[in-house]
Amino acid sequence: MSATTKTDHALERLVFFSDAVFAIAITLLVIDLHAPVLPKGSADSAYWAALADEIPGLVGYFLSFMVVGVFWIGHHRAFALAARYSSRVLPWNLALLSVIAFMPFVTAFWTHNLNQRVPTMFYCGALLCAGILNAAVVHTATGAAMADPAADPAQILYARRRSLSVVLGGATALALSFWLPQFGQLGLASIGAWRRLIARRPAA
Repeated sequence: MSATTKTDHALERLVFFSDAVFAIAITLLVIDLHAPVLPKGSADSAYWAALADEIPGLVGYFLSFMVVGVFWIGHHRAFALAARYSSRVLPWNLALLSVIAFMPFVTAFWTHNLNQRVPTMFYCGALLCAGILNAAVVHTATGAAMADPAADPAQILYARRRSLSVVLGGATALALSFWLPQFGQLGLASIGAWRRLIARRPAA
């Protein structure tokens, strides 16, 4: 049997399933947040102090929400350029979704152990793994077996370069986490710089 099956239904099921995993994972990020409960009549300062204690969890929530959202946007962009189903994308896609579904645990581990090397490296390492798997998914979804023949080559090139910049940004964050764990996640800000640098390369 050919690795490629021209079945819209199969492609739609793959996309719907992926969207569901992204949605569940991004929703579960909030589970680790706990609303402060203080005795009635507590001073305003006590409430502010209780909220301040939740700052690490809030930072982790918003950061991971953004990260998972960025991966979903890249996934959505790549499959918007696909018109045919190929079984070759399945293992890469499932592996990517397994890391995305793992993000609530990774986020909780990091936020409960801020500025520590191992939790920070674990977080950034998970993002690097997701980036690598995402690049494989994007490359397959925009390859000859799946890409819409009418898809704009410039859009395909952009999607692939964007996925590569995420990998490089994740690697930068992981390296920074080893030397300066308190600033590890700041390495993710390099994704934009990597994207601009890669964009300067001429198309193959």
